Amino acid sequence: MEHFILNNGVQMPKVGLGVYNIKNNNEDALVWALQNGYRHLDTAAAYRNEELIARAIQKSGVPRSELFITTKVWSTDLGRKTRKAFEASLQKLQTDYVDLYLIHWPAKHYLESWNILESLYKEGKIRAIGVSNFEPEHLDKVMKQGTIVPAVNQIQTNPLLQQGSLHDFMGKHGIQHVAWSPFGHGNSEMLTHPVLTEMAERYDKTAAQVILRWNLERGIAVIPKSVTPARLKQNLELFDFSLSDEEMKRIAALDQNKRGFTDPQNKFYLWTTRFTPLS
Repeated sequence: MEHFILNNGVQMPKVGLGVYNIKNNNEDALVWALQNGYRHLDTAAAYRNEELIARAIQKSGVPRSELFITTKVWSTDLGRKTRKAFEASLQKLQTDYVDLYLIHWPAKHYLESWNILESLYKEGKIRAIGVSNFEPEHLDKVMKQGTIVPAVNQIQTNPLLQQGSLHDFMGKHGIQHVAWSPFGHGNSEMLTHPVLTEMAERYDKTAAQVILRWNLERGIAVIPKSVTPARLKQNLELFDFSLSDEEMKRIAALDQNKRGFTDPQNKFYLWTTRFTPLS
């Protein structure tokens, strides 16, 4: 596995496994993934599966020291509840630290929570801190409020939503871009797009692998989700080919600024009513 170096020197695997909506009946798939090369697991309090992650790690036999675990604080636990929510995540994950802790959305009180994340980082309970779904205006406020630049901003990114201006802003400030939903929530239009399938045939790869490789060549980490061993295996097989400059330009031309999910600018935190507070 290759790694990106975060702005505090911590190494993060370039490819991880997103576990959104993965349930108890997928435990064997998680164990398989860990035993076959995955080292970064990306979860969140809102996914309600941190305990599942802990069981899968224990069953896999992979030492905790070899793993990179990301989790996130949900919007209902921003502000004074953040420390308690973090401790609850540690307990569920059966670990005494996490490698990366993120503010899940730029909801109310995110600046107060950032101060708490900085404290937890300085206490050695988190190896790196960051955010998810933040736009430049949110990142600016965090950097003005705090003393630590976010190590990561995890945002929706795929060939139809390439996030060019935000990507450049993050690069300027040393914030690692991590792509969630790199296939656009399984968008069939994307996975069957002739530009991508043509490249896939040329390299004896799948369109999904071309999309992941395109992200890596832009300096973007990826956390694709799958519970199928064949696809899990394919999502790691990205380091034996590379795309040409011309191919990168052809994929760049596909950008439609097309979101497959809610825009963080349209008061996404109203969706928090779907979840009860964690603390």
